[in-house]
Amino acid sequence: MSDPLLAVANLEAWYGDAKVLHGVSFSLRQGEMLALIGANGAGKSTLLKCICGQLPKKTGSIAFKGEAIAALAANHIVAKGVALVPEGRRLFPSLSVEENLVLGGSVQRPGPWSLESIYALFPILKEKRHAPSTSLSGGQQQMVSIGRALMSNPDLILLDELSLGLAPIVIKDIYALLPRILGSGLSAILVEQDVTRALDSANHFLCIQEGHISLEGAPKAFTKDQISAAYFGM
Repeated sequence: MSDPLLAVANLEAWYGDAKVLHGVSFSLRQGEMLALIGANGAGKSTLLKCICGQLPKKTGSIAFKGEAIAALAANHIVAKGVALVPEGRRLFPSLSVEENLVLGGSVQRPGPWSLESIYALFPILKEKRHAPSTSLSGGQQQMVSIGRALMSNPDLILLDELSLGLAPIVIKDIYALLPRILGSGLSAILVEQDVTRALDSANHFLCIQEGHISLEGAPKAFTKDQISAAYFGM
């Protein structure tokens, strides 16, 4: 069996003096989709920030493709093949749609994703490529955020609250494209409040409760009651 793409061991993280993660350990293999589920404030987004280098106050180890990355700055982690689609999209408001996308490709990693392939995935973005990013609908802005991350040609993409604030039809359309996005062997970690949708999309899941992993495994290995008990800490 091949080595994991990502291996996290005994990860602990803080915001100031507040400890948020307590000894989190897991691994992810190439081509897998991992879902992170848990209530608001459980530590899901904090875990993503630790992986991509946005939260410096942490202990434990994070290895990506066998290399320790826990101490690296975020820009160096992106260059190694980890990309984040952040909660709330976080587009650059002074830039056009295309300028946001081009910025995502500034690390110049080789791979299948380019402006042309992003526009093939999201045709509406080609129509609006010269428009200010903030003039787009929420769903279109999420497409830009996903496209910007893909432009770095990552091996691992972190999807933080992919459906937050979007209309149900838009969420359905974006999730329908995930198999196409991941089809080239890209791995993903998905944070999603819609537990059913997250589990339906994933090969494996972690349920995080107050900074601890309360349940993990293949979604089909557990009943809804078992997952609910882990989610709410019962």
